[in-house]
Amino acid sequence: MKKAAVIMGSDSDLPVLEKTFKKLKDFGIPFEAHVMSAHRTPERAAEFALNAQKNGFGVIIAAAGMAAHLAGALAAHTILPVIGIPIKSSLDGFDALLSVVQMPPGIPVAAVAIDGADNAAILAAQILAVSDESLAQKLKDMKADMEKKVIEKDNQLQEKLK
Repeated sequence: MKKAAVIMGSDSDLPVLEKTFKKLKDFGIPFEAHVMSAHRTPERAAEFALNAQKNGFGVIIAAAGMAAHLAGALAAHTILPVIGIPIKSSLDGFDALLSVVQMPPGIPVAAVAIDGADNAAILAAQILAVSDESLAQKLKDMKADMEKKVIEKDNQLQEKLK
């Protein structure tokens, strides 16, 4: 199975990314996590992205707040899918969200919600599951479990309303 890279612009993003790490572990996806900055370590970030595919990665998750250029900077240097997590740090995270979603043509970045660490890991799993049937089954099981829980909650509501 290909690895996922989780790149954060600052170690202050770590509390949000703990959810990403947990979800990747739950799916059995190997990953590496690093602190890199689009502005303070641009060469290091570019080198990582340029070599990510040959180093066994299949997807990159990039989390940053404020200007949040990290996901776009990484995407500019790789053909791998990049998922951006805008981190709520200023302006309620809307500045980071816009920095992630407003990419120029030819440099796409997938975006999840502000602080959307769980969905970033799930989207990474869906990308990797295209070529991994075992991972695809784990995703199917997760969705079946979600459906079961919603049906149970509806049944409880119906009983309460009687």
